[in-house]
Amino acid sequence: MDLLKRRQLLWYFGLGIGAAAVGIGWKKISSINARTRPISPTMPAKTSLTTPAEKLATAPIPQPLPEFQGISQWLNSPPLQIADLKGKVVLIQFWTFACINCQRTLPYITRWHREYQSQGLQVIGIHAPEFPYERDINNIQRALQTHQITYPVPLDNEFKTWNAYENQYWPHLFLADRQGNLQYDHIGEGAYPETEQMIWELLG
Repeated sequence: MDLLKRRQLLWYFGLGIGAAAVGIGWKKISSINARTRPISPTMPAKTSLTTPAEKLATAPIPQPLPEFQGISQWLNSPPLQIADLKGKVVLIQFWTFACINCQRTLPYITRWHREYQSQGLQVIGIHAPEFPYERDINNIQRALQTHQITYPVPLDNEFKTWNAYENQYWPHLFLADRQGNLQYDHIGEGAYPETEQMIWELLG
């Protein structure tokens, strides 16, 4: 290769390196400016617009109350189905009479039943026994009298409704709206003001 051609190649090669360096420098500056550029007070921040159809598509699917299953007997009520409760706010509590944590919740549950039944609250206390003597109907009825429980109490001795609700705790409270969709649940004692507030909201 003669000297002239070599010089031309070196010249073109130099131009390419220079252009690449300029390009890299421009990209870095642009990137820094993009990160540090403040939003003008007169320029609103970019917002994403969501159509009603998109909101509906991304909204959580309401979970309906599971049906009562395997109930051996109903106390204080004829047998009920979930369909019988439509139009009411439903409070369901899993409990057993010898559970001290359950006992401490009962004054609140029975008061809510007395105060809000006329406004559309339906309380149901699903009795799921932990010990053999808690299966004795006479012992359960004495507990209902002791705690002044007058709302329906289904006996879930085989834990079929317990399993339908995927429950693992005594006590465990569930609240459903008038359409029968679960809106709230609470495990254990406490949160009484929050639970009552939710009852008010669902009753409307």
